Amino acid sequence: MRNRSHRSRAVAAVASAALLGVAGCDAAGGGSPAPDGTRAKAKPSATAPPAWDSSPASLVAVGDSITRGFDACSVLSDCPEASWATGTATDVNSLAVRLLGVSGAARRSWNYAVTGSLMDDLPAQMTKAAVRKPALVTVMTGANDACRASVAEMTSVAGFRASFEEALRTLRTAAPRSQVYVASVPDLKRLWSQGRTNETGKAVWKLGLCQSMLADPDAVDAAATARRDEVRDRVEAYNSVLEEVCATDRLCRFDGGAVFDYDFGTRQLSPWDWFHPSRNGQARLAEIAYRGVTGKKAVT
Repeated sequence: MRNRSHRSRAVAAVASAALLGVAGCDAAGGGSPAPDGTRAKAKPSATAPPAWDSSPASLVAVGDSITRGFDACSVLSDCPEASWATGTATDVNSLAVRLLGVSGAARRSWNYAVTGSLMDDLPAQMTKAAVRKPALVTVMTGANDACRASVAEMTSVAGFRASFEEALRTLRTAAPRSQVYVASVPDLKRLWSQGRTNETGKAVWKLGLCQSMLADPDAVDAAATARRDEVRDRVEAYNSVLEEVCATDRLCRFDGGAVFDYDFGTRQLSPWDWFHPSRNGQARLAEIAYRGVTGKKAVT
C-alpha cells in the first residue's frame, strides 16, 4: 500500500509539473526556456529606435560661413550654390546632390547657415530647420568660436557645450525623427600654415579675419606659437564636445574628426582669403560628409 501510494503521488506530481509548465509558457508569451534549455528569442520591441537611414529624403544645413560657401566664388561674399552641404554647382557635387540628385537638391534641401555665426546661434538655426521636418540636418559650426579678435575672447568650452546641447534639444522637441550629421571644426592652425605663404591671402587676413590665429601671420616666436597652439587646443576641445554630445543622441553621427584631420592644400583654399574652402575644398567636404552619412556605422 505504501509503495502504491508513493507511486501515485509521484505520477500526480509529474502531471502537475507538466501542466504548470505549459501554463507558465502561455502566460509568459513564449519567454520560458525552450526544450533544449535555451531561452526563446524575444520579439522586437515596438519602441526600438529606428535604424540610421543612409538615403535621407530631405536635408537642412545649419552652421557658419563654410556651409554658406563664403569666398568660394568671389571675394568676401557668400556662394551657397558652392556649399558642400546643399549647393547645386556640378564641380562641388554637394551632399544634397549626392543624396537627392540635382532636382531633388533644389526642391528638398535648405541652407540656414549664417556667415559669422557662433555655436550660440545654432539653437535659432535649429528652430528654422525643425519647421521643415527634414530627414537629415547637417551641422558645421565652431570655427568662429575660436576665430575671435583675441584668444581671451574665444567661446568657453562649457558655453560651447551648453549651446550645442540646447540646439539638439530644440531639434528633438519639434523634429524627433530627424537625423543629424555633425562635422568637426577644421584645424585652423593647419589652414594658417598653408595660407601664410600667399601674400594676397595675408593682406585679406589683416582686415580682421580670425585674428586669434591669423594675426602677425609671419611671426613664429614663442609667444605667437603659444597663441596659435592655444587656439588649436580650443578647437580640439570643441570637437570633443561635439563627439560627446552627439553620442547621447541615437540619431546623431559625428564625423570622427574627419574634417579636422583633412589636410587642406592650396587647391582647397579660397584664392581670395586663403583660409575658407575653395570650390575644390567644398567638394572635398562633400565627399567626407557623404561617406559619413551613407556608412553603415556611425563614424567614431
